[in-house]
Amino acid sequence: MTTTTAAATAPASKPAGNTAGRQARSVRRKWTEHGLVFIAPFFLVYAMFLIWPLISGLGMSLTSENITGTGGEFVGLDNYAEAVRDPEVWSSLWNTVWFTVLSTVPLVVVGLVLALLAHQLRVVQWLWRLSWFAPFLLPSGVVCLLFVNMILPSDFGLADQLLASVGLTPEIGWLTDERYAMLSIVATTVWWTVGFNFLLYLAALQAVPAHLYEAAELDGAGAWKRLWHITLPMLRRTTGVVVVLQVLASLKIFDQVYLMTGGGPDDSTRPILQYVYQQGFTGYRIGYASAVSYIFFALILTVSLVQPLLSRRRAEEAAK
Repeated sequence: MTTTTAAATAPASKPAGNTAGRQARSVRRKWTEHGLVFIAPFFLVYAMFLIWPLISGLGMSLTSENITGTGGEFVGLDNYAEAVRDPEVWSSLWNTVWFTVLSTVPLVVVGLVLALLAHQLRVVQWLWRLSWFAPFLLPSGVVCLLFVNMILPSDFGLADQLLASVGLTPEIGWLTDERYAMLSIVATTVWWTVGFNFLLYLAALQAVPAHLYEAAELDGAGAWKRLWHITLPMLRRTTGVVVVLQVLASLKIFDQVYLMTGGGPDDSTRPILQYVYQQGFTGYRIGYASAVSYIFFALILTVSLVQPLLSRRRAEEAAK
């Protein structure tokens, strides 16, 4: 009786094992075919250093956590409610938006103009491209130190010396006067980062078909008409990408302000990220700083979604 039972059950276990083996091979084949095996290490690192901190910070924003590791009681949305009522949050956010407005326009326009010039130059073209892109490769500390020494209100400052040489009043508080501090940071940022936009525009210009310009010349179109009716329309998509990238980069300003003015004078240049830093690492309120940073994250996410929506709307209007 026992032998009969064993004989009856033995064949049944073999198909089950074969089925499990086939399923495992099928899973491995799917992973290999879709390249999941090769990108799995990246996803692991991505989850460890981005997804997990994002989830952890969101949970921390709902507590009274501080930098010493004590506290941590659940407070719900109290941190968010306090941030909405905090005037320092709104003033820092306004400084960030104002810097974005002041810096985005010249960064886009100057980048386009430099790309147009470099595209037309025929003598030592590589030198012009390198000269205009090289500042973008410098670290923020080097750039800020360079500009602080240039606009230092003393006999050593290059800006005051140039003003004095043409008979103007020197010793302007470039970084200590509220009227000039933000403009000084904007000028530093434009000189430092315009090379990135310049490179994007230059690549887009090289992709414009040459026969469009040849046909326009045969029709008698001058340089300005070719620029207005051919070049700029062909760069419209690139301009949209440049504007969105520049706005996102300007909203995340921290280095220049922290190194050049420290947020002064009277917090007139302090951006929202510096306020988050002060609350978290100076005021030791990690939970509240996390809540402010997630409010700012929501703003950045909203801005990043604007460009795809506008592009889709333009495509739909063009299709009609």
